[in-house]
Amino acid sequence: MPPGTREHPLGRAHPKAVASAAMDASVMAGLVGARWLDAELAGLLWLLADARTPILVVGRDPAARDRFLAALDGLLPDGATRATVRADDDFEWLREAVELGWRRERVGERPVRPGGISSADGVLLAPGLADRDGIAGERARIVVRALTLGYGLLATMTGDGLDEAFSALGEPAIGIDDDERSRLGIVLVLAEARGRPTVVAAHYVRPVARDPHGHVQRFPPAVLATWSPSLDAWDHFAWGVLPELGDRTGLAPQDMELEQTRRSARLQEILPAKR
Repeated sequence: MPPGTREHPLGRAHPKAVASAAMDASVMAGLVGARWLDAELAGLLWLLADARTPILVVGRDPAARDRFLAALDGLLPDGATRATVRADDDFEWLREAVELGWRRERVGERPVRPGGISSADGVLLAPGLADRDGIAGERARIVVRALTLGYGLLATMTGDGLDEAFSALGEPAIGIDDDERSRLGIVLVLAEARGRPTVVAAHYVRPVARDPHGHVQRFPPAVLATWSPSLDAWDHFAWGVLPELGDRTGLAPQDMELEQTRRSARLQEILPAKR
């Protein structure tokens, strides 16, 4: 392992399910340097990950997806408690599992320990969400339903875009409905471009909400950024939903813009030392 880096929870054995790690933006800075994405989008993702906003990476290359997930993990706040979901998980460590609809198969094997993961600081790591050989069926349903309780999520999925991700979660074996799906947060589409993995689209899945009169409000996903082959650059559109993203981070739109700029600059500053 290179000096100055840390072992990522996805690469460790999973005896206890719950783990913690310190924030480390160096992996994301490396992806910016390799032009998987630009500093502006990376700065925004840092802000949102720091607020435990769910983020799903969709793509065809498993190694690229896992590398991006490791970069996102480094942007989580120091106080976050991580739980890696296994393909055969029985959710003994998730205190609300039964409330979310899970029927335990191995009662007592790994009971929830006092002070373990909670919706106040917890982030679920879910590589292979909705994949046949990954976190499939009812387990995928529990992962997505946990978002309604306030858990964060970093996940990967096989696919080519947002619609395919929605379709996979809506399959009868998983059965996620539109309102549950609206909690997905950020969906990043990772594809091959210019001979390297590239974030070709970033979407914000807007959660179902109620207006001041109690009426249910459902809004379509918003586009945060797209890759432009002709410009060899990214077009950015997050300004259109800054008030909503500010609700995620607890910042006013103007403060969020300033903080995004600061973090983007920080990623560029630490990049030379990581080359």
